[in-house]
Amino acid sequence: MTEKAAIQAESGKYIFKVFPKATKTEIKKAVESLFGVNVVKVNVTHIPRKRKRLGRTEGWKKGYKKATLTLIKGQTIELLPR
Repeated sequence: MTEKAAIQAESGKYIFKVFPKATKTEIKKAVESLFGVNVVKVNVTHIPRKRKRLGRTEGWKKGYKKATLTLIKGQTIELLPR
């Protein structure tokens, strides 16, 4: 969990790395069934692949899909045990 994600979690927004072919409705249903919360909004971002080098060898770091979920006010998801 990044610092930015931790700050957003305080305001009811949670960020997940999801399967690239998953739709917004599939993501919403999965989170609601796994964590028992009500999702108000789902925003999806595609993170592109990046070029990486190790000495002379050049390669690619895979891209991924990121979903930002907004929950009903007052609901939380316990991601890390305290």
